[in-house]
Amino acid sequence: MKFITPILLSILVTACMEYTPKSYDTFEDYPAALDASLWLDYNSERTIFSLWSPVAKAVKVNLYREGNGGEKLQVYYMSPSETGIWSYTENSDLAGYYYTYQIKINEDWLDETPGIYASAVGVNGDRAMILDLSKTDPADWSDDKGPALPKMNDAIIYELQVRDITIHNTSGSSSPGKYLGLVETGTKGPSEVSTGIDHIKDLGVTHVHLLPAFDNYSIDEAKLDSAQYNWGYDPKNYNVPEGSFASDPYDGSVRIKEFKQMVKSFHDNGIGVILDVVYNHTGRTEGSNFNLEVPGYYYRQNEDGTWSNASACGNETASEREMMRKYMVESVSYWARVYHLDGFRFDLMGIHDIETMNAISEALKAINPDIIIYGEGWTAGGSPLHYTKQALKMNTYKLSGIAAFSDELRDGIKGSVFDDMSTGFVSGAKDTEASIQFGVVGAIDHNQVDEVAVNYTDTAWAREPWQSVAYVSCHDNHTLYDKLKISRPDASENEVTAMLKLANGIVLTSQGIAFLHAGSEFMRTKNGEHNSYNLPDEINQIDWNRKVENLEVFEFYKNLIVLRKAHPAFHMASAQLVNENLKFISSENGLIGFQLNGQAVGDDWKEILVYYNANTTERNVDLDGSWKVALHADNFESGGSMTLNKKCSLPPISLTILYRD
Repeated sequence: MKFITPILLSILVTACMEYTPKSYDTFEDYPAALDASLWLDYNSERTIFSLWSPVAKAVKVNLYREGNGGEKLQVYYMSPSETGIWSYTENSDLAGYYYTYQIKINEDWLDETPGIYASAVGVNGDRAMILDLSKTDPADWSDDKGPALPKMNDAIIYELQVRDITIHNTSGSSSPGKYLGLVETGTKGPSEVSTGIDHIKDLGVTHVHLLPAFDNYSIDEAKLDSAQYNWGYDPKNYNVPEGSFASDPYDGSVRIKEFKQMVKSFHDNGIGVILDVVYNHTGRTEGSNFNLEVPGYYYRQNEDGTWSNASACGNETASEREMMRKYMVESVSYWARVYHLDGFRFDLMGIHDIETMNAISEALKAINPDIIIYGEGWTAGGSPLHYTKQALKMNTYKLSGIAAFSDELRDGIKGSVFDDMSTGFVSGAKDTEASIQFGVVGAIDHNQVDEVAVNYTDTAWAREPWQSVAYVSCHDNHTLYDKLKISRPDASENEVTAMLKLANGIVLTSQGIAFLHAGSEFMRTKNGEHNSYNLPDEINQIDWNRKVENLEVFEFYKNLIVLRKAHPAFHMASAQLVNENLKFISSENGLIGFQLNGQAVGDDWKEILVYYNANTTERNVDLDGSWKVALHADNFESGGSMTLNKKCSLPPISLTILYRD
């Protein structure tokens, strides 16, 4: 193509024709272009640029050769429509070029923006890239598919941050901290233990949950040789992979290729990929990409016009507005379709409205019926959106195909995350049994659970058990090991180890979706730090020495995962099945027992007994006849080689599983 000279360019700028937009009383009055495609439409013969801004006087596209630096090669002025859509078609092949949009509001040109629908960007995400996305596909990408998931609580999720897994010098990775490093096979740590994807596969989880891996503000991709760290909960470009995890953040195609290859490698190993998404707020407010297109529209405001802040990050998005709802639905659908993702975890999901979340679920299930959707059923502050419309935990029963985290179980097991010294069931707290039982049944209404005695709720909030995510730790707050060490300074290391095993033993024998924090399987520590979102690698990295030191804990988790996957009685499909086939047989301070009718759900084990003994002393329980041992005193038995008759001695701080076949 031929480019005009800078002199002619300046003439075209001054000759720009402007449009007089209509005035609107409220954001709700803005025309919604729900059927319009706002994604860049490229082929080798032409490129169509589209943008929605009903309040703009003029919109232009700036074209560049590189993703950063250099002068503009050309400026295209876009044409408006009555629905607020601006468009321009360039009839030449623009593959490999970069562009920005600029919007004129009143008499001011706003800063350049890559546009909220950017699907490829240069370094630091300031300019969007034009490319043929099909050329970023790995070999056999059209045949790529994640694991089948008949029901959501068949999932066992492993939450990790891309960089953490391989950045330590013990990981054995040739691409530490990168997408491809995460899926590099054959890596070994100290004493030849498996690391990276081999470790994850050996552990046996069904899905990995990646902390935000879309383009964020915090990491300067042009300075990756300097010490930087951030979890990534400060969104910049929602539809583009983060460049700091790529081998080359400057070429916009590389991060896309490598993200797809990472997904395919997980799929080739039978592991699904879930992306942590943060649509509830943006990393900037006034200068965000949203506000550089349609100032104010995509955010909620207080009655006085100030930004509402239910995210505690300076702003909150307005999912209930039609074009924001459209954006969220199309954005997650894009990730599911283009990157073959198997699920999404919604940060502060309670900020979003129920209608939008259900629209997202419907769209995603149409793309992939096996997709998994869950989120935090709370906010970080008050919101102008009425609570009856928010996707809060209390409104989970109104959500379709969406689960929420059970903080009742989390804090019931280990103590409050807001109080360092608070203890839970496994660490000696009293009167926590109802909270554990509530988590075990999957936050449904169960006739044996005293909901009034549950820590954070007095009523069931899940329709079905798979709507509850059972967990005890995640990236937020202390690691499980650190929490137990801090809250029980008097406990021996052996006691802390036993508490840690029992804690996730409860998670892995609960009816909800099982969720594990990466490294908990070998007692990961962050040196007591409770909020490591921007702390250095020295705090956040996975130290594979700990796997060597705590290999028996890893084996315990691994064996328990094998057991859970083999026995559907631990993840029943409905509240009715749980109510009819899970019966609590004992509940007293530090001791919970329940019986499962496995035969009713096609389990090889017709009856199953589970006991959680959190006491520091042995407890004896009476048995109805003879039972085979699956797990006792940290030992997993196979083939029914060990049986107990009439009585069972429960070791201190332990999980026991018995069965009849």
